[in-house]
Amino acid sequence: MGFTQPILRHGRNFSTYLQCSPVHYLRKGPPAHDDCHRPSPDNNECTSRAVASEQRQSSNAAKSESALSASAQDHDPSQTYRDDDSLWTVFTSIVKIVTCFSSMLVTTIIWAFILLILLPFPSARIKQSNIYGHVTGRMLMWILGNPTRIFGTENANLKAIYICNHASPLDIFLVMWLTPTGTVGIAKKEIIWYPFFGQLYVLANHLRIDRSNSGSSILSLRKVAKSVVDRDLSLIVFPEGTRSATGRLLPFKKGFVHLAIQTRRPIVPIVLTGTHLGWQKNSLRVRPAPLTVTFLPPIKTDDWTSDNVEKYVNMVHSLYTEHLPPSQKPLESVTTNAQS
Repeated sequence: MGFTQPILRHGRNFSTYLQCSPVHYLRKGPPAHDDCHRPSPDNNECTSRAVASEQRQSSNAAKSESALSASAQDHDPSQTYRDDDSLWTVFTSIVKIVTCFSSMLVTTIIWAFILLILLPFPSARIKQSNIYGHVTGRMLMWILGNPTRIFGTENANLKAIYICNHASPLDIFLVMWLTPTGTVGIAKKEIIWYPFFGQLYVLANHLRIDRSNSGSSILSLRKVAKSVVDRDLSLIVFPEGTRSATGRLLPFKKGFVHLAIQTRRPIVPIVLTGTHLGWQKNSLRVRPAPLTVTFLPPIKTDDWTSDNVEKYVNMVHSLYTEHLPPSQKPLESVTTNAQS
């Protein structure tokens, strides 16, 4: 099956998976699920179908939300995965890492030439960088071979601010693969000095911020928000600001809320589980731990105000705590649940 072998889609057959894949999205756009997009001689029949479709979607929304929460609670990778420290697994880990970096080097060089050719066209460079991410991220996950379950893909093609918990290099690969075309990242300005990837990041016309002091950070965020609105982009943000060494959720920074208020983009939380087991922070050992990616329903921010930033940060953090398995919940949450 090629790239699709380690990927398990929840409630979808193989043909539906192919329709929802990044390659299909890039070539043909998101798949249509409404018969009213087709020409019909009977406008009344089309209208009734549209109404019925809306009713089904609204009735399924609550079921979808509860199902996503249940899937996170019922699937705790730390309880089902058992590590193997045999010599063979160490050897295969080394082979996988070398293969990943070699493959990434090849695709990076190829797309660097493409981006250089497109230097006068900023929008085209962003789209090409997304194609690079879809191809490279999917390829790297296939090489590593972690069985991956993906939920909530209907929330993955929106113009939004995507946020994601961060505990492993695998998070980067998954985000590269699964975020939609027209999405840009935000990184510290020093990323330009990272060999190969940093230069490609700048060529791709993604966004950088100055975090040297609070004044510079605020000004940088305003520039980012203006760029997102002017160019009709989506954003991907890691709200913790750093990788978690244990996989447990860290406190959130406030930047993503300020961006949501300034852009009026909805927030789509991406909940990752198991990645801290698959590739731990500051480690050169990869493991075939099972992974789960869940796109939660979008959070509307149209009525958010700057007076309640702390409230919104806590609300979104609590949403993550609710959907993460016990081994990845913040320690204070685990302690509170145990006492109650």
